[in-house]
Amino acid sequence: MHILGMLKDNGRLPAVAIARQVNLSVPAVLERVKKLTQSAVIERFTVKLNRRQMGLALLAFVMVRLSASAHIETFRQRAVQYSCVMECHHIAGEYDYLLKVAAPDTAALERFLTDEIKQGEGVDGTTTLIVLTTLKEELNA
Repeated sequence: MHILGMLKDNGRLPAVAIARQVNLSVPAVLERVKKLTQSAVIERFTVKLNRRQMGLALLAFVMVRLSASAHIETFRQRAVQYSCVMECHHIAGEYDYLLKVAAPDTAALERFLTDEIKQGEGVDGTTTLIVLTTLKEELNA
């Protein structure tokens, strides 16, 4: 698990550096990473982008309530197509879906909510929470 922690912090960490830290040979490290990938413990290697540097300074969570379960599939198909939606979760409780949305500013968020989400078939209501400060954000558990 130490190898996973190191790769979680830096997915581009060379096998040589990992081997030194965990006291294994480079081939042993490469074999373990290969097995973790083949067993789908590691799904993919990726990068974490800086939203602010990309012009997406506003982060919001949008809770969406649907009027009936008949609209679930339509909503799912639309939600995953929006480029500003970073995450989409089907949730239990008063709302049906939780979206993590990145936008340049409040005007762009308002356009997205008004023109896309609230116009969606079966959308009964939304609540939007705007993030003021992020204290912790992990890509993986």
